[in-house]
Amino acid sequence: MSHRLDDTDKKILRALQQDAGQSLDEIARQVGSSKTPVWNRIRKMREAGIMGPQTVVLDPEKLGFDACFFVLIRTAEHDAAWQADFLRALQNRPEVLEAHRLAGDIDYILKVRVANARAYDAFYQALISEVKVHNVTALLSMEEIKSTTILPV
Repeated sequence: MSHRLDDTDKKILRALQQDAGQSLDEIARQVGSSKTPVWNRIRKMREAGIMGPQTVVLDPEKLGFDACFFVLIRTAEHDAAWQADFLRALQNRPEVLEAHRLAGDIDYILKVRVANARAYDAFYQALISEVKVHNVTALLSMEEIKSTTILPV
């Protein structure tokens, strides 16, 4: 069941997406309301699952994670046991920031953030020792042009 959002809800979500650390007073001022109604709306949207946990966006390069690889995986395995092993392997690898199952020629794409090519190779060797994959192609991102978590609400 989807939660119906009105214009005030959307304003609150836009404000929170820009900076979830702002005070309730600041958010209320931005949306033209008072604190209590804004807090109640936020609580209801959290309860409806529209918002997940608050997190902090870190700068990977300033923390030494200079290399971003997109890893294309083809597999000949499609049974439930292989898929469970593969998903467990991905969940246990903190280098994997995103993983998507795809339609088309490629079965999965991973976004992997590591320090350098040597660290990627260590990740790759560990992954293929845990699960059997048919073909892996790693693409090094030369430049991140856009990255956002902000949805157009």
